[in-house]
Amino acid sequence: MTLRELPVGKSGRVISVGGEKALRRRLLEMGITPHTMLTVRKVAPMGDPMELLLRGYLLTLRLDDAARIEVEPA
Repeated sequence: MTLRELPVGKSGRVISVGGEKALRRRLLEMGITPHTMLTVRKVAPMGDPMELLLRGYLLTLRLDDAARIEVEPA
């Protein structure tokens, strides 16, 4: 499943990070690396973006970018 499909309040482990070269590098630099645990905190009222908790900090990510991240539910 993709990160975009992970429901609010649920946690998951990153399996892989896809996307174009620059996008993938940016996601990895933000700390979204394989085997990282993250939790979906909330989604904006209009549905985009989503707020994640990972590595002790909050990260806001667009749904288009979240669709390129494969996760397994925890």
